[in-house]
Amino acid sequence: MSAALANGPTRFGCFMAPFHKMGISPTALYERDLELIVRADELGFQEAWVGEHHSGGHEPIGSPELFLAAAAQRTKTIKLGTAVNSLPYHNPFTLASRLTMLDHLSHGRAIMGFGPGQLASDAHILAIDPQRQREMMLEAAEVIVALMEGEVVNAKTDWFELRDAYLQVRPYQLPTLDMVVAAVASPSGPRTAGRLGIGMINLAATSPEAFDALNEHWAICEREAAQAGKTVSRDDWRLSAIMHLAETEEQARADCAHGFEQIWRYLGEVSPLPVSDEKPWQELLDEAIASGYIVVGTPDTAIELIEKLTEQTGGFGSFVMTLTDFGDFDARLRSIELFAEHVIPRFRGQLASLEHSHRWVLGEKDEVGTKWKTQTLEAIASTTERYAEETGAKAGS
Repeated sequence: MSAALANGPTRFGCFMAPFHKMGISPTALYERDLELIVRADELGFQEAWVGEHHSGGHEPIGSPELFLAAAAQRTKTIKLGTAVNSLPYHNPFTLASRLTMLDHLSHGRAIMGFGPGQLASDAHILAIDPQRQREMMLEAAEVIVALMEGEVVNAKTDWFELRDAYLQVRPYQLPTLDMVVAAVASPSGPRTAGRLGIGMINLAATSPEAFDALNEHWAICEREAAQAGKTVSRDDWRLSAIMHLAETEEQARADCAHGFEQIWRYLGEVSPLPVSDEKPWQELLDEAIASGYIVVGTPDTAIELIEKLTEQTGGFGSFVMTLTDFGDFDARLRSIELFAEHVIPRFRGQLASLEHSHRWVLGEKDEVGTKWKTQTLEAIASTTERYAEETGAKAGS
């Protein structure tokens, strides 16, 4: 582990499942999501993540790799990750081929995030037994990792078969594509990460169940890696949380009047979130914040949270803020700007040296003010006097 990780992560990203408010054109939503990624790239975020969903209405991106290919043409340096490709929904060979192509189109900025699939309704559409999704994920992941590393794969399961499978186009990145597996509270994510020697992204990491599982997740990951003869690094461990920031806590909460209730009640129907039908949205918001399921506040709130996650885990490489339509587009845009202005430089060590220089300059005092001001005034006076001597003009004329 990098020694710097003990003081907090050094990379930062934004994640859009996306959770969008209903009643808005998907075309407009796609364009706004792309705008957010472009702005994140301009502001210095290192990663942008996009999910895959096929039902429910609120999460309208069905092909994150296609969406990220469009983002690749509009951005410069930000890495582009699928969070996640749901492996049971795809033949692993064709999915590996698509991610390899994204890696080339982005000139090595692709990250393949994968998981078993979140929505039971998506699994129903594809006639997949939800009880088998994690087993299917591991079967596909083993094949994809081998293909990305240049191996010829022969594999047969009860849901796919490959014969002499070999990627005719290898990833742009060397030695292989950057890959991570998603985790929340169950051990399937860390087991897969350790067994395959890849990274891990813990989604909803601030929820009570997920937060409590963080230490055990990393222990599982290291244990599985040791048994498989692999290595894992905390630098490749990412934690994510739903987050909305504003200049004040009051403004952040007020922003949530736009879409929090609609999205939170939806999440209460498709996930284990405890959401009451009886309570007004303001009370639901208070409960969600107090329990840790979401983070709503100021940049200081975000800094405190990341410090808490660092203490809980012992260090991780990247924090990813999950964006939702709690606020309107302008509020979400301002949220990532505030994060980039105040939170990212705090952990990347970009503020301390500026503050040191500021204290040094203003701290060198004399009777005029700072000695630097005295030296400037003396230099101006000296130049003026020399000019007068050389030209015969009166000083100051």
